[in-house]
Amino acid sequence: MKGHIHILGICGTFMGGIALLAREMGFRVTGSDTAVYPPMSTQLRAAGIDLMEGYLPEHLHERPDCVVVGNAMTRGNPAVEYMLNQGLPYTSGPQWLAENLLRDKWVLAVAGTHGKTTTSSLLAWILEYAGMAPGFLIGGVPANFGLSARSGDSGFFVVEADEYDTAFFDKRSKFVHYRPRTLAINNLEFDHADIFDDLGAIQRQFHHLLRCVPGEGLVIHPAGVAAVDATLAMGCWTPTSSFGIGADCGANWRAQLLAADGTAFRLLRAGEPPLDINWSQCGRHNVENALVAMAAARHVGVAPAVAAAALADFDGVKRRLELLGRVRDVAVYDDFAHHPTAIATTLQGLRARSGGGRLIALVEPRSNTMRMGEHRTQLAASTASADLVYWFQPPGMNWSLESVIEQSSSPAQLADNIEDLVRQVAAEAGPGDQVVIMSNGGFGGIHQKLLAELAKTRSDE
Repeated sequence: MKGHIHILGICGTFMGGIALLAREMGFRVTGSDTAVYPPMSTQLRAAGIDLMEGYLPEHLHERPDCVVVGNAMTRGNPAVEYMLNQGLPYTSGPQWLAENLLRDKWVLAVAGTHGKTTTSSLLAWILEYAGMAPGFLIGGVPANFGLSARSGDSGFFVVEADEYDTAFFDKRSKFVHYRPRTLAINNLEFDHADIFDDLGAIQRQFHHLLRCVPGEGLVIHPAGVAAVDATLAMGCWTPTSSFGIGADCGANWRAQLLAADGTAFRLLRAGEPPLDINWSQCGRHNVENALVAMAAARHVGVAPAVAAAALADFDGVKRRLELLGRVRDVAVYDDFAHHPTAIATTLQGLRARSGGGRLIALVEPRSNTMRMGEHRTQLAASTASADLVYWFQPPGMNWSLESVIEQSSSPAQLADNIEDLVRQVAAEAGPGDQVVIMSNGGFGGIHQKLLAELAKTRSDE
């Protein structure tokens, strides 16, 4: 046994991944959280990790060798105060990962406002398909692997590189700890208004990340995106490679759509024959994610033809436009929407794939930035591809979604009760319709409630 670590905030996606990696590496792992429930609790306990409810000082009485502190922890938290008063050794999750696992690895990091989880999953799967047995830490569960983190059996490690801050004692973005050799920047928009004052503050953190990429590494970025170009212009000491959609977009990695919904596209690379790709994912945004993953995989030696075969075998990611079920020809999807751009691109992809039925969106604006109202002027336009939108007003939000309803070009309604909403949608949806539930939280368990109500409604007809 390498030693005992105790993780504060262990049931979060990132910290849960740290726990699984540490256990796999031979550490004894315990942890505390206020949200000890499935599926993360089940996954952790199955790995032999002892979970404790709440943040009690007695959880640390059996003095661990190190306390790994999640970024949701604040001063005033009883466990944090005990840790500091007792002088217990402590670190952050990103720093623990860097020092214990990434130091001797070729790190492939995927950063950006949107698409990090899907692109990281794609990249890890391409490397796995190519026989490279990568380690990975991803903020979701790729269906091809069935888990969010593993240490791997090679010198390669794929990490979802989040710009959120590291810990209460380290306000740098998480990703500066990872020191990638291959860095992908998917896109760059304003988000995390609880952490950053404006886009410029986010760009500065991305520039700190760029400073860490070696001159013999690679930076992959979208072609012609002003916020990314401005960040690169602040200083980049590493070769770059660009991606984009359109035969004439000027990027190094170009995609020509062969199907409007993005399920078929042609890869175009200067000096190489065109390569046609067919896969199950939809939307222009996922085509861009695929281009990024293929470019990053090429940097570590995976030929595009091998990557294309891997894409055809990719089964998606939990909560990223995941088909939960189809009841009497009504398809119900779950999507981890957290930003107007993510909402818009997901709905556009589903609209292009529609077989003639309606597209019904149920949206809970739950992220901190959404709750603060930073994106309120963009929300109505983000659902323009839907035929009908139900906006759910989450408890504690300090502004009303009525203004979004008024600005919507699609028929829109406001809801504040989950059970009423479930009954209304179940009564409204008909054969051929697609219903997509969009939230970065549990949305009051609406997913299974809607499937059950659809089944009940149809059986009563």
